[in-house]
Amino acid sequence: MENLLGLLRIHVHRGVNLAVRDVMSSDPYVVVKMGKQKLKTRVVKKNVNPEWNEDLTLSIDNPNLPIKIGVYDKDTFSRDDKMGDAEFDIRPFLEAVKMRLESLPSGTIITRIPPSRQNCLAEESHIIWANGKVVQNMFLRLRNVECGEVELQLQWIDIPGSRGL
Repeated sequence: MENLLGLLRIHVHRGVNLAVRDVMSSDPYVVVKMGKQKLKTRVVKKNVNPEWNEDLTLSIDNPNLPIKIGVYDKDTFSRDDKMGDAEFDIRPFLEAVKMRLESLPSGTIITRIPPSRQNCLAEESHIIWANGKVVQNMFLRLRNVECGEVELQLQWIDIPGSRGL
C-alpha cells in the first residue's frame, strides 16, 4: 500500500474487425496485464465486433511499466487462440492527471498522442477533461495478427492514504 500511487480504471469498450479463429467467427475476450497483475473480460460468443463494456481496475505502483493487452478466442476443447496483442504507456495520461485541471470546461483536450511506430495507437488518442475527470480514449491496433482493434478508455482513481501522484 505504501508504494501505491492509485488505481487505473480501464474501460474495455469494444473490439473492431477482430480476426476469425473459429469456422466463421470467434469467441473473443481481452486479458490486461501490468507487472504481476492480470485481469480479463468476459467472453463474447461468435462475434468479431464484440462489445464488452467492462471496467478492469489495476493498482498502479510503477507507472513506468507498460500495460499489455491480449485478445484471445475462447475454445472449449483446445487451447485458446491468440487474436493479437498491444501495449500502451500510461505516463502521458498520468502527467495530465498531475496537472490538477479542475477549472477547465468539460470536453477540453489536454494532450494529443499521435500514432507512431513506438505505440500501438490506430489513431490519435486524446486525453481530455470530461465531467470533472481526466480520461483518455484510445483505439489500439492489434499486433501479431492480420486485423483488429480494441477501444479503451482510461480513468484515474485516487486512493485516500496512498502515496498519490
